[in-house]
Amino acid sequence: MPCAIHVIIARPFSHAVRRMTPADPLLQSFDLPGLRMQAAVQGSGPLVILCHGFPEGWRSWRQQLAALAAGGYRAVAPDMRGYGGTDTPAGPQQTTMLHHVGDLVALVKALGETKAVLVGHDWGAPTVWYAAMMRPDIFSAVAGLAVPYVPPSPIDLLTAYERQGVHRFYMQYFQQPGVAETELEADPEASLRRLTWSLSGDGPGRVVAGILPPGCGFLDVTEYPPTDPAQWPAWWHEDDLLATAQDFRRKGFTGALNWYRAIRRNAELLAPWYGARIHQPSLFIVGERDDLLAFPGVRDRLPDLQRVLPGLRGQHLLPGAGHWVQRERAADVNHLLLSFLEGLQ
Repeated sequence: MPCAIHVIIARPFSHAVRRMTPADPLLQSFDLPGLRMQAAVQGSGPLVILCHGFPEGWRSWRQQLAALAAGGYRAVAPDMRGYGGTDTPAGPQQTTMLHHVGDLVALVKALGETKAVLVGHDWGAPTVWYAAMMRPDIFSAVAGLAVPYVPPSPIDLLTAYERQGVHRFYMQYFQQPGVAETELEADPEASLRRLTWSLSGDGPGRVVAGILPPGCGFLDVTEYPPTDPAQWPAWWHEDDLLATAQDFRRKGFTGALNWYRAIRRNAELLAPWYGARIHQPSLFIVGERDDLLAFPGVRDRLPDLQRVLPGLRGQHLLPGAGHWVQRERAADVNHLLLSFLEGLQ
C-alpha cells in the first residue's frame, strides 16, 4: 500500500571549549584547511581516530573513547564534515572522499602527531578504509565497523542498482535535495528515535536501509521504540540521542545527506586507486542483524575480504547486534579494538 511522506593550513588546536563531566572527553575545535572541525578527545598515548556515520556524531563513540583512554591511547572522535560542531560545506562537491581523507590527514597534524590508527563505522568505515589506502605513511592500521572494504571501482553503487532496474533504494531516495530533509527535519528527535530503534538488533527486524516501497519515505519503514524507558535496551543512551537531535535541529540534515549525494563523484575521483588493496593491519566488525549485510553481494564479499585486505587480523560477526554495533555491543567492540591495538605494538 502506498505510504505518505512524514511531515511530522592546519593551525594548532584551540583550548577546549568545555568539559562536560569528569568522566567525559574534552571537546576541542581545530582549524583545518577550509574547515573548522570539532572533536572529542580523551586519554593520552598513541593516537586513535574514531569516525562516525549517518546520522550520528562523536557521541556514538562515547564507550570507545573511555575504553581506549583507559587502555593507554589518545582517542579522538570528530564530528565529521557536515555534522554537529564541524562546519557544513556548501554542497556535495565539497563532501567527497578526498575531502574526508584530507580532513583526517589535517586533523592528525593539528593534533601534533604524524601517525594514527583509524576506526570507522557506517560512512566512517569507507572513509577510514580509503584514508588507509591513500596515506599508508600516516595511517598505520585501520578498523572498519558495519561496512567492509570494497576497492574503488568505476561502477558506483547507485549506477549498479540502476542497471538492475532498482530506483527506490534508500540512497537513491536521498539524492534529490530537499526531499529527505523535509522528512527527517520535521522532527529530528523522532527521526533519530525511529532510525536508532529500527536499525538496531533489538528493533522490529525488517530491513530499513534497503529498497523503499512505492510512495514511501525513509521513515515509513521504521518504527518508534517502546514508550516505556524501562523497555529500552541497556545500550540506549537517551541523553546522547537528545543532544544529537539538537545538533540536527540546529544544522539540518543536508550536510549529512551530501555524503550520499557525492557517491557518483567519489567513483570518478578515486580512479587512481581502482582495485587497490590495503596492506596495513586491519580489522572488520559487523552486527549479525545489520541491514548492510542484506545489500546485494555484501555477504559474498566477506569470505574474500582477506584478498583485498592482506593485513586482515580479524573478521567478527557479533550475534544479535544490529547496525549500531559499537553502541549495542560496546564491551565486545572495545575488547576487539584493544586486542587489535595491542597486537600492533
